[in-house]
Amino acid sequence: MTPHQLELAGSFTFEGHRLAYTEYAGEAGSDRVVVLTHGIMFTRRMHAPLARRLAAEGFRTITLDLLGHGESDRPTESWRYSMPAFGLQVQALMDHLDIERAVVGGTSLGANVALEVAVTAPERLHGMVVEMPVLDNAIVAGLLTFAPLLFAARFLPVTVAGVAAAAARIPHGSQWVDVVTDTLEQRPESMAALLHGVLFGRIAPPKAVRQRIKVPALVIGHQRDPIHPFGDADTLAADLPDAEFVQARSPVELRFDPERLTEVIVDFVRRRYEF
Repeated sequence: MTPHQLELAGSFTFEGHRLAYTEYAGEAGSDRVVVLTHGIMFTRRMHAPLARRLAAEGFRTITLDLLGHGESDRPTESWRYSMPAFGLQVQALMDHLDIERAVVGGTSLGANVALEVAVTAPERLHGMVVEMPVLDNAIVAGLLTFAPLLFAARFLPVTVAGVAAAAARIPHGSQWVDVVTDTLEQRPESMAALLHGVLFGRIAPPKAVRQRIKVPALVIGHQRDPIHPFGDADTLAADLPDAEFVQARSPVELRFDPERLTEVIVDFVRRRYEF
């Protein structure tokens, strides 16, 4: 069976808005499930290689476009976008697919979404895979990076629309070219609402709350990444009562040289289902 035959795109409605996902079939009828969420302004496509590998190992794996991303709806009200709201969307996906429990993982924004699920619904998690978490050390770098994008979306929307139009003309077919073009294909009003809601809302559960999260976690941290400082990942691993910490060789290791970290993730997920 070829990889595309194992992949099924679907959607469901959450609070009046459509959310899109892709399911990668593992073993038939498997209740060993992994849910993966993406970074801010990225799409579920970024986790396709990891999802395919997990499916090949027998895990039913689902990647989700959070609200405001990819093929999901992109409303223009900033109050709809927040880490806690994204956490509820993951739980709604699980409800839609009749998934009682899963390992939930994500990168950057997706990492923090996994933490929100662990706070509000720990009973639904077998574990978390947390890559590039964003905590206090990242706030200044995050504002420096995303505030200009917010400004452009609010006051120079023609620039965002122009970049999106140019990206739409790039031929698709390459995994990482497609990831980049997906990210560039933004709509000014919804992009501004997304960035406003995330940047000025709760970034992560506070330390006292994190220290009470008992869900087993695999935390992956990167050196030389100002937006996702190594100190944030290291701090999170120390805060969580049951965490394993792995240091990536670079911020792009899991994307462009994935074998080592993929093996670590597969091993962690497998052990979470051995209990």
